[in-house]
Amino acid sequence: MYFKELYSKKESGSLPQLVVAADENMQSRYVVQRILQLREEGVPLEEMAVLFRSSYLSFDLEIELAKANIPFVKFGGFKFIETAHVKDMIAYLRVLENPRDVVSWNRILLLIDGVGPRTCEKIIDDILHNRIGSHQPGREALVSTKFWTGFHGFPQGVQKLFDVLKDASLQVYPPSEKAFRILQYYEPILRARYDDHVKRVKDLEMFQNITERYNDVSSLLTDLALEPPTESVVDIESPGKEEERLVLSTIHSAKGLEWHSVFVIYALEGRFPTMRAVSNDDEMEEERRLMYVACTRAKENLSITYPINIFDRESGMVLSKPSRFIQGISENLLEPWVVE
Repeated sequence: MYFKELYSKKESGSLPQLVVAADENMQSRYVVQRILQLREEGVPLEEMAVLFRSSYLSFDLEIELAKANIPFVKFGGFKFIETAHVKDMIAYLRVLENPRDVVSWNRILLLIDGVGPRTCEKIIDDILHNRIGSHQPGREALVSTKFWTGFHGFPQGVQKLFDVLKDASLQVYPPSEKAFRILQYYEPILRARYDDHVKRVKDLEMFQNITERYNDVSSLLTDLALEPPTESVVDIESPGKEEERLVLSTIHSAKGLEWHSVFVIYALEGRFPTMRAVSNDDEMEEERRLMYVACTRAKENLSITYPINIFDRESGMVLSKPSRFIQGISENLLEPWVVE
């Protein structure tokens, strides 16, 4: 057996912070605010990193970073708006908002078995010339029963799609309910198209969570359309290179690297460690090692954050406890913060 004694060459410094956030979005907004504060203190964006157990856990943060005009690069997974299945979900919502959106119609129609480019073109032509007619873009066309019926000349799947969109288009439904109804329709398509559908379903669960904080689809689509900038933060002078970017990374991709300031997000029991690791000792030890890797990437500042009251759809449980790897650590070692 090999014994290892850990020590530090630093004689002083601030304590790591354990930050409890009221919800997922509050966690994201806290991280964004701290990044901006550190940037104003002279810490380059490239010397800051946000680490997470799984790629989908950064999705909410990516939206807030784009809104705050903070450029970032992501390692260990695709950016939220770059994933094909998220683009599909956005396309469904776009046609609800604007039935003249030809690009979105083309995307979702080609997902249907039996619909190829020619059939797709005929359906879109029918929508634009026979169904919308003199209607202005927007809800006038969507609330018309005629708009959603009479597709018997096309493959059966087309009528099923329109039945789903007709149901989801009701104005009384908030964006989360619309997304939920579309997800029920889309999930079988997702499972048939992708071998890694389990991972992609988790991504879409996060998408569903994000929709719950919006009151209308228009605002949701506006935020999702924001592209993160490619240059330094506006109005903050860069002390170094002109193209600084914050680092977002899975912990696996962060091994061997270090940054001045590190945020470890979603240190939540059920997310880190994951649900499936709880019943397997070997997997649990791997999760513990990942937490060690994450926390030892910071040279100066370390913030460990977790949101509470997170509903896990797979287990039906509400997740609120901090990760077992940090639970019970003395306040002499980890400074507690609460963000509300």
